[in-house]
Amino acid sequence: MEHESILAILLSWAAHLSGYPMPADVPEVQFEEHAFFVENVCGGKECNVVGWYNDANVVYIDEQYRNVEDGFASGLVVHEFTHYLQHKSGAYDSLSCEDSIAREREAYDVQNRYNIETLGSVTLILPGQTTCAYANAGTDKHPE
Repeated sequence: MEHESILAILLSWAAHLSGYPMPADVPEVQFEEHAFFVENVCGGKECNVVGWYNDANVVYIDEQYRNVEDGFASGLVVHEFTHYLQHKSGAYDSLSCEDSIAREREAYDVQNRYNIETLGSVTLILPGQTTCAYANAGTDKHPE
């Protein structure tokens, strides 16, 4: 199946499972090396981040998950597309740590439901640190 068609299908899954309206356009998807995520998401510290939505209509996916037809990779894209839909909806303040945590919980819920419905997987993926947590690491700041 054509890459763009797969991405449109995965966006429709994210919209269906999250309840957000389906947008007219699929966000740009870029595949990056792991070092990109360490630098741009994790404040230069080694981390396990493999996907990121930058709140500017670009979804970044770790290069190792380029095959978006793969089970984990497709769920990862659905997760990041959920962040895209959240951003488009205006439902969350992207600068709020509290909203950052709520966004992650919702995106993991959508990803897990996608995995269960399409793969029959019952291995739940649990939320990790948010970008807010990485930004506050090593400081006396606490998430809101």
